[in-house]
Amino acid sequence: MTGSRWLGWIAGSIGVLMLASAPVYAQSDSDLAKQLSNPVAALISVPFQFNYDGNIGPNRDGDKYLLNFQPVIPFHLNENWNLISRTIVPVVSQSNIAPGSGSQTGLGDVVQSFFFSPSKPTENGLIWGVGPALLLPTDTDRLLGAEKWGAGPTAVLLWQANGWTYGALANHMWSFAGNGNRSGVSSTFLQPFLNYTTKDAWTFGVNTESTYDWSRHQWSTPINATVTKLLKFGKQPVSVGGGLRYWAASPDSGPHGWGARLVVTLLFPK
Repeated sequence: MTGSRWLGWIAGSIGVLMLASAPVYAQSDSDLAKQLSNPVAALISVPFQFNYDGNIGPNRDGDKYLLNFQPVIPFHLNENWNLISRTIVPVVSQSNIAPGSGSQTGLGDVVQSFFFSPSKPTENGLIWGVGPALLLPTDTDRLLGAEKWGAGPTAVLLWQANGWTYGALANHMWSFAGNGNRSGVSSTFLQPFLNYTTKDAWTFGVNTESTYDWSRHQWSTPINATVTKLLKFGKQPVSVGGGLRYWAASPDSGPHGWGARLVVTLLFPK
């Protein structure tokens, strides 16, 4: 599928979600903002996450613009269980990430996760979900993806109380098929997070999105600090915000120093 077709699919998906969700806004802005801090909340949301990173490559002259389209769709299985679908579709524009590499623009590899999660927290307030994660070789350029099919387990656990949300999301991915000329994938993703949501729907958050490459024994660890605000445009709730990121660890071929993040999230509560 070409990049233009993928972008058309993204736009069409948003339209379908807006028509199908038939939202009824009975929840407060603060409650909705708190649900956005919960990766397995029973809430349809469509985040657009823009990232900028620089100082890439051994010569530190590369940069990357990354848009992650990340729809989250819950499915009510029964009174006790939900299935949460989380998709990450990366759209990338990068240049000089390696000597002589030039510029590339297109799609990276899609990561699709499914979490089976209890519909209610445990007695001690624990919210959790577990399920499979899939790596799909959708890259439109060999420098934008691994060109491998992959799969592995994913899990999330968190607590929410008095405006605070804290917990962690993790997965591990192994490749099992794909381009035989490319290196295999064996990577662990760890995302501990801490958020605080105020009564007027401001959310202050910090997390890391660490990836450990077991083949190369290398960490990539950006630390992100963000501020978001839940707003209403007519009856449509939208979360907007941004922040800074700092690469605490990165291989020579990766980003270094400071980057930036902007997030716009459409919400479709019922």
